Amino acid sequence: MPSTCPPPDQPLLLGQPTTYPERYDPTLLCPLPRAPKRAELGVGATLPFLGADLWTAYELSWLNARGKPQLAIAHFTVPCETPQLIESKSFKLYLNSYNQSVFDSAEAVQQRLRLDLTEALWRGSERSGGVGVRLLRPAQFGQERLQALEGLSLDRLDVECSDYQPAPQLLQADTSQAVVQEVLTSDLLKSNCPVTGQPDWASVQIAYSGAPIDQAGLLRYLVSFRQHTGFHEQCVERIYQDIWQRCRPLKLSVYARYTRRGGLDINPWRCSHPQQPPEPVRTARQ
Repeated sequence: MPSTCPPPDQPLLLGQPTTYPERYDPTLLCPLPRAPKRAELGVGATLPFLGADLWTAYELSWLNARGKPQLAIAHFTVPCETPQLIESKSFKLYLNSYNQSVFDSAEAVQQRLRLDLTEALWRGSERSGGVGVRLLRPAQFGQERLQALEGLSLDRLDVECSDYQPAPQLLQADTSQAVVQEVLTSDLLKSNCPVTGQPDWASVQIAYSGAPIDQAGLLRYLVSFRQHTGFHEQCVERIYQDIWQRCRPLKLSVYARYTRRGGLDINPWRCSHPQQPPEPVRTARQ
């Protein structure tokens, strides 16, 4: 299926004047390859991590057979193995194309979302896979939990910060100490959109076992993303790789929940060992 995503030498939809669609249009989805940014981290075809990108769409609506608007919150689970990610503005436009479109049931909408996203995310690959799609109808909206990420907050530390581009040299672990298991959090992660320059804010949770990681250095490292330009997925993979290579933990999980924009949030999660994805929650900033 063709896409309206422009060629690499032309501007993306992000930051451009936009005409919102009135009818369902899957060609609005714009896949972008993950490989170039992963290559900058030394990550090739064989990924050194597991995980997924956990998206939440709060503004999904369509018409039933009688023309009455229907509502849902959609949760998407995109495996990190997909060769493409979806540019967020194109995803929003695609979801808006459902607004005046008639579907027989919520199940039909769910199936259409799954098929379109699977095609776009795996496009151009010899491999194929799925995409998780779950719809919450209004009677289930109460299931959306609001809570802080669990863990010990690094933000309690009174540190001096002077690096505002990723500074992995700030990361260190004390290998003379016994192995520990810790879950550490911060609400101070900020990066910038690669196209518009708009700020992206996130809460991040780092769970690991291994030699104790210097917490002050870790907080200063997270703050160092403050003027960094990168998509959410790329920032989390950089954080994961830097901690993995600098601190050498036995196990590691990095999970970031970004504030939503335009009714859509992107929450990447990367881990070293198979485990269940985090339960979807909204932090206070979302």
